Amino acid sequence: MKSQAKESVDNLLGSVKLRRTGPRRTILEVLLSANRPQTAYQIAAKLSHATLNKVTIYRTLEKFLSAGLVHKVFLQERSWYFELSHNCTENQCHPHFTCTSCGNMHCLTEISLPMAKSPYKGFIIGRQRIQLEGLCPKCNPNL
Repeated sequence: MKSQAKESVDNLLGSVKLRRTGPRRTILEVLLSANRPQTAYQIAAKLSHATLNKVTIYRTLEKFLSAGLVHKVFLQERSWYFELSHNCTENQCHPHFTCTSCGNMHCLTEISLPMAKSPYKGFIIGRQRIQLEGLCPKCNPNL
């Protein structure tokens, strides 16, 4: 790990008062370098050189969730996708786009949508997630 990336990982762990262990640093490094949400399986695949098992990865992700360092973006094909919480607020996550052809996912951090308000009595919206679907530029036949 480069010294700047290591410092960034250590700062993130310190900001949520988590110990700086090897597995936490390694998993956080994967999430920092990813340009899209990752499943625990995808994280494990990127750590094939490391000696982290899936139980350790899941436990670490749960610890990160509890600390507010990451959040679950959405559930797709029975797998949760995780990403760092730094591009989102407590009540609203940035929109995500999934290509219906290739399945690639993209974070749309440049798009800001207003928080929805319920027109129904008694409903309180506590968190908003936006999942958009369509064709990415690679799969768009018109490009």
